[in-house]
Amino acid sequence: MTKLLLSLHVLAAIVAVGPVTVAASMFPPAVRRSGGAPAGTGTVALLHRICRVYAGLGLAVPLLGFATAAAMGVLGSGWLIASMALTAAAAGVLVAFVLPRQSELLEQLDAGQPVERSGTAQLAMFTGIFNLLWATVTVLMIVRPGSTTGA
Repeated sequence: MTKLLLSLHVLAAIVAVGPVTVAASMFPPAVRRSGGAPAGTGTVALLHRICRVYAGLGLAVPLLGFATAAAMGVLGSGWLIASMALTAAAAGVLVAFVLPRQSELLEQLDAGQPVERSGTAQLAMFTGIFNLLWATVTVLMIVRPGSTTGA
């Protein structure tokens, strides 16, 4: 059962978090390339939709991770607690900063308003923080301090 849960957890991370990471990273440059023209918002709208949909699907990652950790008996491990805290922080950054800012920029484009570079730069910063948090979680999941896998 542990191997199945672990496999589902890893697959969920790849399928759900990967698209959000890529689409969120592509969003600020796509906004800048659109030139503020409402006709150029198709790509930007698609990237925002990918981020929203896959963020919802991403809820499966910590749920399956928690189930896997419980099955493995490692819920009290420091590396896992750190990973859970970083995952919560990444979700918080996505929900509180990335997705709302994407919505605001998309609304500006739809209204034909110019988008200032500082707005896309700030979004890029929040997206970078989100990506860095997920990268750290990934490393913790692979390295697992005190692991008995020999790695």
